[in-house]
Amino acid sequence: MSNWQSYNSNLTRYSDLGFTLDLSLMDLTNDFLKEMEPKVDRAIKDMVALEAGEVANPDEGRMVGHYWLRDANLAPNDTIKSQITEPLAALKEFSEKVLTGEIAPPNGGRFENLLIVGIGGSALGPQFIYDALGEDSKLDTYFFDNTDPTGLDRTLRAIGGGLNKTLVLVVSKSGGTPETRNGMLEAQEFFESEKLDFAKHAVAITGEGSKLFNYATEHNWLTTFPMEDWVGGRTSVMSTVGLVPAALQGIDIDSFLAGAAAMDKKTRSQNLADNAALRLALGWYAAGNGKGEKDMVILPYKDSLGLFSKYLQQLVMESLGKEHDLDGNVVNQGIAVYGNKGSTDQHAYVQQLRDGVKNFFATFIEVRKGRDGESIEVDPSITTADYLQGFLRGTRKALYESGRNSITISINEVTPFTVGMIIALYERAVSFYASLVNINAYHQPGVEAGKKAATTFLELLNQVRGALTGWDKTAGDIAEATDNNPEDVYHALVHLAANGEATQSEGATPAEDKFKI
Repeated sequence: MSNWQSYNSNLTRYSDLGFTLDLSLMDLTNDFLKEMEPKVDRAIKDMVALEAGEVANPDEGRMVGHYWLRDANLAPNDTIKSQITEPLAALKEFSEKVLTGEIAPPNGGRFENLLIVGIGGSALGPQFIYDALGEDSKLDTYFFDNTDPTGLDRTLRAIGGGLNKTLVLVVSKSGGTPETRNGMLEAQEFFESEKLDFAKHAVAITGEGSKLFNYATEHNWLTTFPMEDWVGGRTSVMSTVGLVPAALQGIDIDSFLAGAAAMDKKTRSQNLADNAALRLALGWYAAGNGKGEKDMVILPYKDSLGLFSKYLQQLVMESLGKEHDLDGNVVNQGIAVYGNKGSTDQHAYVQQLRDGVKNFFATFIEVRKGRDGESIEVDPSITTADYLQGFLRGTRKALYESGRNSITISINEVTPFTVGMIIALYERAVSFYASLVNINAYHQPGVEAGKKAATTFLELLNQVRGALTGWDKTAGDIAEATDNNPEDVYHALVHLAANGEATQSEGATPAEDKFKI
């Protein structure tokens, strides 16, 4: 089959949405599609059950309802429907009052800055939306998305003298996420050091009755918005997590939700040829033999989509990176995701993509419209947008000629509607792929294991602090006294020394290093 024939037969086109999915360079054979029919049928049934409210996260006994967020009429009961519509109305009213100055800083004027304190999906979603759509934002937006003290300080320095006009959103479903709690406490301390009442600047987005909810209520924060247990962090961008900041930035959230709803509707089709999300998942399956044998490289050819690969990294890898399948078998599933914007990376890792290890498939994100208004000619009859298109098409062709497969997703321009579309596309593709490989996309035992390990280290750190008294001691001395692993103790001691709580005298080996208060 010629490339032209393959293009025509492997294109899913939603003309009314200005969207296409091109799988012509993925080499999907008819035999493969025939073989996959039973898995495809199951994936469609699984999606129907998911959207109907079947418990999808048995670890936590909860449904997964991010699809209802963009169409509340799909919610399985009136209670959940109201959990969608009422906060949406409330956040629109709140954002309008902030932007008109009805809700204002205690010292006068209007809020001009927004500081979002969160981590994972509670930060990545809002970061991506702000970077993609916030060019004309009503509020300059900053993020605390880690517990790195120098990172927190750098953000506060960037806000600078605008702290008194800064609104703070603290985002945590449980209210107990350590990084978010730490960021909140650091922000609160800084506000108070500047003689500002933090509560008059603070808003909580959290589960009702959580630690954060109770703290915000007791301290009379401006308001709280709910996070429901049927919305996971990595799919929360169309809940209050993403919509509150977007509304405050002046982004058209109704259009954003409408774009997602439109893609949801298209990809409910049980006809494979018309279902872009299911076809995308099949492309992933074929590329990695259903075992994630190849990485997914995301190359958006638009600066405003530069964070899309980072956003997808969490969505795809946290959802699909699982040790066990649904039958309890050890399968170690997952797809590694990385990438950055084109054509920037044609001067970076595209060299390896074309000539190095064939351990990936690429996804090009094409935005057809170059810019609003006229463009100059940088060469005779050639504009910068022409060059960008040339680099995309040239790189795509060069990769395929050297045996590298790729997918191309095209949209007309970057708008709230189209960003909503592509987020929904990938959310649904992740669900379909999980069904195809028989895993649960909606739990994260590995993340929980990491949190437990961090807690164990903090407990050890306090034991080491208590034992570091009197004369100089080695890691072995303290390990014996506290009944801990000497290497773990050594790392705790180095941490204390680096942060001024102890002194370190190096010996010939780490075992001979000595520490004291």
